[in-house]
Amino acid sequence: MSPASSATAVADLPAPAPGRRRERSSRPIELSGSFTHEGHRLAYTEFGSGDRVVVLTHGIMLTRRMHAPLARRLARAGFRAVTLDLLGHGDSDRPTDSWLYSMPAFAEQTVALLDHLEIDAAVIGGTSLGANVALEVGVAAPERALGLVVEMPVLDNAIVAGLITFAPLLMAARFLPVTVQGVALAAKLVPHGNQWVDVVTDTLSQEPAPMAALLHGVLFGRIAPPKSIRRKIETPALVIGHERDPIHPFGDADTLAADMPGAEFVQARSPVELRFDPTRLTDTIADFSARCHDR
Repeated sequence: MSPASSATAVADLPAPAPGRRRERSSRPIELSGSFTHEGHRLAYTEFGSGDRVVVLTHGIMLTRRMHAPLARRLARAGFRAVTLDLLGHGDSDRPTDSWLYSMPAFAEQTVALLDHLEIDAAVIGGTSLGANVALEVGVAAPERALGLVVEMPVLDNAIVAGLITFAPLLMAARFLPVTVQGVALAAKLVPHGNQWVDVVTDTLSQEPAPMAALLHGVLFGRIAPPKSIRRKIETPALVIGHERDPIHPFGDADTLAADMPGAEFVQARSPVELRFDPTRLTDTIADFSARCHDR
């Protein structure tokens, strides 16, 4: 690795019960690391090893921790899964300049991760904001994307709901920073150790100025490639959508799959199926990723 990077073993798995040491030793290794891109530190975690790589990016204000269960399952299936904290999220740097935050910039960071790890091409996937980032990688660097996993994209039908949801958070971060600081302080008091409790507390642990810059940059920038460009994305894509979610409308996912010539569509049973009943969608993602690597 370069002098500007680091990697350490992740010791977040529970100690094995007596008589189960062999099972623990067979689990794929997990490594955390970081690298510098355009002067900012970006953090990531690798799960497993090998040449069949899947990169996963998270939703807005979430962290790479949200994809750890999926990454572990993909690693057990023989993939090298890498989760990335985009700029302004998780353990990555959180600058306060709004112009640094945009979907194209997040796509550049994802490609920079591939460069740092010396990976020629990978399956690029993500959820919500991460889904849009995957689309941007498919536009800006199609030669680096063997396939796209697009879960819950945020496109034309989601704009109003997105503004209603996130504009108040932007206003609070800008003009009532004490409210953001208070929520972050309360989140630190919550006991850690549960996967999804930790995801929620990570999301609530925000700093007002970087949070405001992030929301301002994302909400008032390019949300996703326009329809005319999406129709030209020839990279194979797996689009996952569900109903009854105004921020991730079913119509956006369904229309996206129809727009992209190499896309296939899978309907999730609920917004949380991949988190709490993951077998079906995990198998679908693993099968799709294997086909992309075998092309």
